[in-house]
Amino acid sequence: MLDQNAIRSNPEAVAAALAKKGCIVDFKPFLEWDAEKKALLHEIEAKKAQRNKVSSEIPKLKKAGQPVDGIFAEMRALGDEITAGDAKINELNEKIYNFLIVLPNIPDDDLLPGEKENNQVIRVVGEQPKFDFAAKNHVDLCTSLGLIDYERGVKLSGNGYWVYRGMGSRLEWALLNYFVSTHLADGYEFILPPHQLGYNCGLGAGQFPKFADEVYWLEGDTDDRKKGLFMLPTAETALVNLYRDEIIDEKLLPLKLFAYTPCYRKEAGSARAEERGMIRGHQFDKVEMVQITTPAQSKAAFEELVCKASSLVEKLGLHFRVSKLAAGDCSASMARTYDIEVWIPSMGIYKEVSSVSNANAYQARRNNTRYRDSATGKPAFVHTLNGSGLATSRILPAIVEQYQNADGSVTVPEVLRPFLGGIDKIQ
Repeated sequence: MLDQNAIRSNPEAVAAALAKKGCIVDFKPFLEWDAEKKALLHEIEAKKAQRNKVSSEIPKLKKAGQPVDGIFAEMRALGDEITAGDAKINELNEKIYNFLIVLPNIPDDDLLPGEKENNQVIRVVGEQPKFDFAAKNHVDLCTSLGLIDYERGVKLSGNGYWVYRGMGSRLEWALLNYFVSTHLADGYEFILPPHQLGYNCGLGAGQFPKFADEVYWLEGDTDDRKKGLFMLPTAETALVNLYRDEIIDEKLLPLKLFAYTPCYRKEAGSARAEERGMIRGHQFDKVEMVQITTPAQSKAAFEELVCKASSLVEKLGLHFRVSKLAAGDCSASMARTYDIEVWIPSMGIYKEVSSVSNANAYQARRNNTRYRDSATGKPAFVHTLNGSGLATSRILPAIVEQYQNADGSVTVPEVLRPFLGGIDKIQ
């Protein structure tokens, strides 16, 4: 959620920043409701003070034998005015909340406006693989090697699903073990969260209410989703809510967490060539990193997460690039995002395998996660950051395509061999 003080002090600047994301907003209604609420609060507080003062005097008047019936009538009328004023304040608070809760995060100042066309490639790692034979795509490779059973995945669950089999299952598990062991070695805490989350998790992460239709709901219906449960679309949704409504000891920050979960999303597989096979589906495995920091630690945490995600891909020996996203290509809840994009030879394009993002205090305001600032002694909002470390559904296709051999076999990246009992080739 946006900082209301920032809007009050310079609504034009906030509106201009949001316009970089393609969000055009007029803060006039908010400012009018805010001013009305401020005046009404002052008025009601004065009336409450008057009621308290008179109430304290009534026993004295009674003791002195003075009549108090008229005073009681005045207090009842004053009480009715206070009740009506409180109801109006609640109404204004609801209007302000509903106005702000749907607005995206403010992008960082250095981000270019616009969408994908203004993304900037800031680093390219390795060379695009060249083949002196007719290279295959990952769907054909995974099928011929018995790694993935696409047909039976569709038979079990429909389009957008697949089944790992044999060495495919082992390769998937090796990837996950490689990611987990790396994060543990870097001092991150391993979390296994529930896969079913309550509405407030989606709200706190900034995914609801706008994207509530993009997840799978288990309980409740479209009219009462706040009482329902949904399948997590990413572990970030759980991790950034772990400390909701809490004040964290500043000495514990930064908190460095990671989780392994399947991810469940309504986005369907596409008939387009760049979406074939495992590139986009309803369920995929991902290891997610999250840091919870003070504002002063936030920038360094972002750089660390970018380096960690990049290093995971680089140690797999894959060709990839790192892109800085334009404001409009960042998700609604993020102030900045770098994508780590791996090369898929058969498609001739790069596909994102990790998005590293900083929400600044946007998610913390929504889920009321704070720390006590040692300098001021007052609670302040934390910053939350996240990054895939990594998603496997595009890494595995990149491995089989970039490491394929003329005889149809696939060489196993060295970092994965310890998790496969030393196997160096899949054939």
